[in-house]
Amino acid sequence: MNTVEPIRDFNIIQDIADVLREQRERDYVLFMSGLYLGRRISDILPLRVRDVRDKKQIYFREKKKNKEITLDINDDLRKIFKDYCKGKRDYEYLFRRSKGKNEPITRQQYWYILNQAAKKIGYEEKIGCHSMRKSLGRWLYDNGVDVYKIMLILNHESIDYTKRYIGVTRDEINDVLSMVSFIKK
Repeated sequence: MNTVEPIRDFNIIQDIADVLREQRERDYVLFMSGLYLGRRISDILPLRVRDVRDKKQIYFREKKKNKEITLDINDDLRKIFKDYCKGKRDYEYLFRRSKGKNEPITRQQYWYILNQAAKKIGYEEKIGCHSMRKSLGRWLYDNGVDVYKIMLILNHESIDYTKRYIGVTRDEINDVLSMVSFIKK
């Protein structure tokens, strides 16, 4: 599997969201779910309409760690879910395939969808299903959220892993160090 970096530019996130919204509402809602919830795609794809309809919290059992997690659903995402769930049955998968049985799309399908949207706007960095999760972590970091809290949100085992995960670079660390001065001027 290829490693992806977080999408650091808010405008790029908006452009991808716009392209996905124009193409298919399902793909837009999945993108926004990944950004707002910060969960792995393998934990988001199995969601059913009943898991989010009129809910303030969402429950997950993480596949990777087999750990239970309950998250508050952000007000923006609740509105997205409310609009998206209209006319859908509770038992339906939230991110259902276009044709055929009541099955969720695959992560491979969504990887392709994301890459097509990125290509359409001229985004040349590697992008994948994990980009949404990493982008949430990076957005939180850039907006002053403590790395320890980000670690807890993403359910990581260590702060060092979280720092690498959200893409804290050596140049960023050096920029901070270059601002330090203990000499009276």
